[in-house]
Amino acid sequence: MEIDSKLVKELRDKTGAPMMDCKRALEKANGNLEKALDYLREQGVAKASQKAGRSTREGLIYSYIHPGEKLGVLLEINCETDFVARTDDFRNLAKDVAMQVAASNPIAIKSDDFPAELLEKEKEIYKAQVLKEGKPEKILDKIIQGKLEKYFQEFCLLEQPFIKDEDRTVKQRIDETIAKLGENITVKRFVRFRLGE
Repeated sequence: MEIDSKLVKELRDKTGAPMMDCKRALEKANGNLEKALDYLREQGVAKASQKAGRSTREGLIYSYIHPGEKLGVLLEINCETDFVARTDDFRNLAKDVAMQVAASNPIAIKSDDFPAELLEKEKEIYKAQVLKEGKPEKILDKIIQGKLEKYFQEFCLLEQPFIKDEDRTVKQRIDETIAKLGENITVKRFVRFRLGE
């Protein structure tokens, strides 16, 4: 199937992916732009997982002050090289992640980072709720696990719905940038300040 160059350009403008990747995605999707977008997203996630183990020692400290100057975020986000850290794509990602922290007030970056005592406390609360509702003991663990997963989606930065596109998670937003820039990217730490807290 011959792919129109205008369609390739449109997909490239939307995703920032290389021209040949856009053409290949459109060929696989038989010229359907939406399916090609989904294909590129899937490829981005696959590429990101291949880079996940690589060391990230460069990057930047990004500061975000919310309009009104009563809320601010400091974020350390890392990549593999200083060259990538200076790109607009990397800085835009840093801004997006900092805005996410400002808007959603996560507790931890990933679920493994939650303090054990906090998780135990949440499990006890969920167990009491489930028992009060009269649910059978045999499904107790499954219900508590489901509630914990919802908790992680709310308070774990990487699992939160991305504020600019709630169909994606923050991790998916980062993975797309990893695929585009060709380097591993990690969020190292953040701190959120609110005036008076």
